[in-house]
Amino acid sequence: MVLGIESSCDETGAGIVQGGRLLAHVVASSMDEHARFGGVVPEIAARAHLHAFNPVVRRALDEAGLRPGDLDAVAVTTGPGLSGALQVGLAGAKTLAYALGVPLYGVHHLAGHVAADTLEHGPLPDPCVVLIVSGGHTSLLLVRDLVREPILHLGDTLDDAAGECFDKVARVFGLPYPGGPAIDRAARGGDPKAVAFPRPLRAAGGQDAYAFSFSGLKTAAARWAEEHRRRGAVLPVADGAASLQEAVADVLTRKAVAACREYGVKTLVVVGGVAANSRVRDLAQRRCASAGIALRVPSMTLCTDNGAMIAAIGDLLVRSGAEPAPFDVTVDPSAPLAYAALNPVAA
Repeated sequence: MVLGIESSCDETGAGIVQGGRLLAHVVASSMDEHARFGGVVPEIAARAHLHAFNPVVRRALDEAGLRPGDLDAVAVTTGPGLSGALQVGLAGAKTLAYALGVPLYGVHHLAGHVAADTLEHGPLPDPCVVLIVSGGHTSLLLVRDLVREPILHLGDTLDDAAGECFDKVARVFGLPYPGGPAIDRAARGGDPKAVAFPRPLRAAGGQDAYAFSFSGLKTAAARWAEEHRRRGAVLPVADGAASLQEAVADVLTRKAVAACREYGVKTLVVVGGVAANSRVRDLAQRRCASAGIALRVPSMTLCTDNGAMIAAIGDLLVRSGAEPAPFDVTVDPSAPLAYAALNPVAA
């Protein structure tokens, strides 16, 4: 019985998993408190985690019909993320693990996103290609045994992540934060072919074949909006949103399917907050079907940050016999993804 704690950004999540089965999934978000600033304010996020931690854990235990003494392990995100936010989650997890006399596992946030899919679709195929797309990360990975073997990076973002591009362009378009859902909503009434936005690194070869870059696309969208305003024209937000969304989805899915073909992999897993985007899901489904590739995408509630995904990794680590983290484990706000377990210790 593993409790998972997630506090890397603006969601305080607690989840409980036993033997790959999800027993509880509770999230408290401070997103509304950040909306007026157009992005996450680290100090506000950390304070919100402090207030939400105990109620979220209690609700998760109640949802699972458990008492604290029923827990066998605690898993917590130790990176990457906002330093203060991570510290709150880790301090709470350490307190629980120590008080209950159970092992503590430090978990990499992005590996948690990958594990989220197992809660709905079962164990990951060995191997599989995983596309992680979120506000701060865009990576294409080759995954074998998620908790026992190193994770191979086929490509990562060279600058802005896909979600970051959505957030920044949404602000330029006058849409609310968070930008991803706002772009998706606005795009429903637009023409995805209205604006010929660029497809960054679409034809890249060599070591950049599976790399991503969304900074240039963000700039192109901003200049398009500025040109309309300079001329005093009404900004066709729906067309801009649909065209931007199409460009992002095109690049993401094209590279992911190409990676599956090159490495002879029959399953693509798409995870992270941007995996909730309707066009990314639809285009991935179409292209995978055409290529004879199985597509796995978790439900919307498991795409965004949550404690269930951290509990899922913790559950896998416990069942694999992995060593728990020492109690002097600390956070690593910029931790690279190499292994699912993340147990940095202060020097």
